[in-house]
Amino acid sequence: MKIKFIAITLLGLFSACKNSPSPTIAPSQSGVTIDLQQRFQTMESFAASDCWEPAFVGQYWAEEQKASIAKLLFSKDIVSGQPQGIGLSQWRVNLGGGTHQQGVASGIADYTRRADSFIDIKTGQIDWNKNLGQEYFLQKAKEYGVEEFVLFSNTPPVLWTKNNKGYASSAPAVNLQDDKFDDFADYMALVLDHYKKQKGISFKYISPVNEPQHNWMDPTQEGSPWRNEDVAKIARELNKSLEKSGLDTKILLAEAGDWASVYETGGDAARKNVINNLFNSGSENYIGNLSHVAPIIAGHSYWTDGSWAQLLDVRSKVKAAADAANLKVYQTEWSMLGDGYDANEFVGFGKASYMDIALYMSKVIHTDIVYANAAAWSYWTSMATERWGHKNRFLLINLKPNGDDHKNGGTHEATKTLWVLGNYSRFIRPGYQRVALKLANENKEKFGTAYSSPDGKTLVAVYTNLSKEPFNAKVKLSGVKSIKAYTTSSAKNLAEDKISNVDSDINIPPGSVVTVVYEF
Repeated sequence: MKIKFIAITLLGLFSACKNSPSPTIAPSQSGVTIDLQQRFQTMESFAASDCWEPAFVGQYWAEEQKASIAKLLFSKDIVSGQPQGIGLSQWRVNLGGGTHQQGVASGIADYTRRADSFIDIKTGQIDWNKNLGQEYFLQKAKEYGVEEFVLFSNTPPVLWTKNNKGYASSAPAVNLQDDKFDDFADYMALVLDHYKKQKGISFKYISPVNEPQHNWMDPTQEGSPWRNEDVAKIARELNKSLEKSGLDTKILLAEAGDWASVYETGGDAARKNVINNLFNSGSENYIGNLSHVAPIIAGHSYWTDGSWAQLLDVRSKVKAAADAANLKVYQTEWSMLGDGYDANEFVGFGKASYMDIALYMSKVIHTDIVYANAAAWSYWTSMATERWGHKNRFLLINLKPNGDDHKNGGTHEATKTLWVLGNYSRFIRPGYQRVALKLANENKEKFGTAYSSPDGKTLVAVYTNLSKEPFNAKVKLSGVKSIKAYTTSSAKNLAEDKISNVDSDINIPPGSVVTVVYEF
């Protein structure tokens, strides 16, 4: 029997208690409406990547430490009301270019940014005993039941690049020798086949290019520019290689360096307007008809996240362009990389707390999902060493290597970005469909989304409150059996707050992200 849900807006009037140790809900005319009949995209995954330091942690650190990290990233268990991890549903694995084998000669000064390769860069022979550190976390993800895997490449293997480096000497053409496109494609298919047959891990997607709009001429990490014509060429070659191998892995394109590049026509025409170039049948770079190309436009949320107005404007344009081309939208990489954040919306990196940064991440997640209609959302580095005063801008888990050398082992610490991502990833599972949630007077400081499980027995709502006042998220729904709330704030890490009665108020404290789970 299908349960019929009726959602109505309720208004809460509450008085503040004197000398209360915690905020109380003040009188308010705001309310929440959830319409389960109005449905949007089906969510597919929440993810993070294994760049760069997991390669060292997985190989050199004590089992106790790396197993604990894996639990934080992948576990879906809840013990005594406390989630043990954030239950990522996708894990992104870097297919390195071999700069680790080059060492100092790679030109990349930071050793943690040099990535290994299964190809011996001197002999060209395959060595499957490489990348053992990355494989540790890949296997742990499999054990924990992570649903999807993506293999992505930042640069072709260095023995095939034009300058034999993992970064470029010129742009905008790709740093790949003209006669090596087929070799690179065959190599990617070979790695996928190896993981499937020898490790029992099937990758749903292969992403052959990363941020093609960047020149990647600064030797800080592996990377290569790609023109749209280069992207089309490698996609065609990779499609052939996947067909020959009998793999069902799909090609994910094109990991645009910023959202505007997927639809903008001005500026660097050779590398922008990606949707029209790759997915318009009238384009000479059209690859939308290839059997292995996924009908997805993948982009990164960097550089277009400086204000609420910019977040909404750019992402609305992404959705319009993707809808016109009949494409799904995947946000495949974000951390708080940019600058120029609106001073009225962010206090600045110097003054920001770890929670301030996590709250801003929630703003980006929300707008990517609601306005760009993203079906998948990925954070950049799952773990990294906090340095340069960057706090948790670029990481979920803070690594603390002994003596500043990752080969000596170390310890780790979960940060607020991990737990806030968990407010989404742990509870919004693959197959959940976004439904309409309207928050009265929604603005850049107060917003929320809601998601229904495939069987209709679970409803998840995620609220973010960046304001200084709490608000009530009470919603009347028929057939509710139980309600639980999980709060991340400066004092809590995805901590469960049991709602004693289905008619109780639901407090969304200031400076918090709260996930409300309804069971029917």
